[in-house]
Amino acid sequence: MSAHSRSIDGVRIPRFLYGTAWKEDRTQPLTELALAQGFRGIDTANQRRHYHEAAVGQGIAAAVARGLVRRDELFLQTKFTFREGQDHRLPYDPAAPIPQQVEQSFASSLEHLHTDTIDSYVLHGPSRRVGLGPDDLAAWQAMESLHAAGRARLLGVSNVTLEQLERLCEVAHVRPRFVQNRCFAVQGWDREVRAFCATSDIVYQGFSLLTANREVLAHPEMAQIVARHKRTISQIVFRFAIDVGMLPLTGTTDADHMRSDLDIFDFQLSPAEVERIESIAER
Repeated sequence: MSAHSRSIDGVRIPRFLYGTAWKEDRTQPLTELALAQGFRGIDTANQRRHYHEAAVGQGIAAAVARGLVRRDELFLQTKFTFREGQDHRLPYDPAAPIPQQVEQSFASSLEHLHTDTIDSYVLHGPSRRVGLGPDDLAAWQAMESLHAAGRARLLGVSNVTLEQLERLCEVAHVRPRFVQNRCFAVQGWDREVRAFCATSDIVYQGFSLLTANREVLAHPEMAQIVARHKRTISQIVFRFAIDVGMLPLTGTTDADHMRSDLDIFDFQLSPAEVERIESIAER
């Protein structure tokens, strides 16, 4: 993977991330398996409703103990999630002010992941569907303090609209270096947000590239591209993501698929193929 990374502010960013959502009891072995297959970027969140962050940390610790990886080879990304996105298993005191909740959640993440720094700390979606509210700004300022202290090396935001992202970039002292969105082909694979990221020195992370686009994956033209390159449909989609400047996530639970997903750096799609995939499902 070393040849397939870039550096942002001195932080090495792999070109592919392993997502740990919705793994529950399988989180630890699957995290360890992903590292064994070659993933060096791990995405999680301190949101017990959809993630098991402590088990992610156990998987990483086991891989380190086995000599598979060193901590300094890994890119660890986790998130602060507002109360509305959590269940009853909260990583902070819900009665505390938002900045204190961020600090408590972050401290809990460090403990879960057995580390003293987080490579990318992400606001796990704004507190409202439209615009940014006081809680969003308070959370971001708390995250900026973690960044200033060197504890969170880079900051990001997920599940944002273009308008929310533009607003955050206007008011932030430390601008986001990552945006992580669910990526729908019917929306041009989130074209507007990606375009803003491309001109704003922000890395766009795409998730649900496969699961959110099942109809597109079955399109006859996709089958032709698959046949032309003698690759799997997953490899074509992830190669497309790389070619349009995305940092893709995969959450596969299969070791063969993990290896296959990482095996996309020795071929390229033609510009015409990239253009066709980008517009294949737009209404």
